[in-house]
Parts: sequence; C-alpha cells; structure tokens
Amino acid sequence: MTLPSYFSLPAEADALAVRKAAEELYRTAQFNCSEAVMKAVRDYFCPEIPDYVIAMSSGFPVGMGGAGCTCGAAAGGVMALGLIFGREKPLQFVQSGHTMRLAKELHDRFKEMNQTLCCRIHTKDMQIGSPEHSAQCTRFTGDAAQITAEIIIREATK
Repeated sequence: MTLPSYFSLPAEADALAVRKAAEELYRTAQFNCSEAVMKAVRDYFCPEIPDYVIAMSSGFPVGMGGAGCTCGAAAGGVMALGLIFGREKPLQFVQSGHTMRLAKELHDRFKEMNQTLCCRIHTKDMQIGSPEHSAQCTRFTGDAAQITAEIIIREATK
C-alpha cells in the first residue's frame, strides 16, 4: 500500500513520544481527548497537514459530543488512521478494507486495556472535569495515541 505524500516516518519513530504529546495536550486542557490524539499523530507523522484535521475531531469528546458513547480518544485514533491509510477516491476498496482492519485492531487493543470503549461506563459516578476524570481520560488519551502510533509505525515499515 502506498502511503500519502504528506506522511513522513521519523528515523527513530517512537510511539511513546506520540503518547506523551497527546497526554500533555489533554492534561493541560489545550485540547480534548480526540483532538489531542489527532494533533499528536498529525504533528508526528503528517506535520504539513493543516489544522482542520484537528477541527474535524472536535465533536468526539465525552463519547460523541457528550452522549457517553464511543470514547473520544479511540475515535480520534481511528480518524488518525484514516488520515494516513484511508481512501481518497471512490472504489479504493483495498484502502478502505485495510483501514477498517486497522481501526478494529485499535478498538480491540483499547478495549483489552480498558475493558470497554463506552465513555458512559468509564465515567460512571464521575464528575466530568474532576481530577479523577482528568487523570483517567489523560491515560485513555495516551493509550489511544500510543496504540495508533504503534499501528502506524508497524504498517509504514512493512
């Protein structure tokens, strides 16, 4: 599979660096979970892509805009995978299928680490914005960013 021209793999690619960047963006309230994952991945692998990709992820925090559904950090990771591996034109079924397999891998690994992707379950009995919530979602943001980066690095070096 051909990677997009805007993609670059650093010589010493490090998924932990992407994790730390995403966690810092979330912990310091610069961005919400999905935005932090997208920005960290974009900055590391696709720095030439405009900020609109971050804006595209703004509706996902707190389980899809506060609905409590899919974890926004994981959704941000899926969006980031699509940025690099997704299709750009109709009928590119190979890219579409490949990206879907990578998204499922992210889902499954995140779920294995955190038992669920349901924000409502993760935040049950928590006050959104509390120190407990912030610490937990900082970790989830890091988990999603690191898993996403690990998948990207593996696929880009095949």
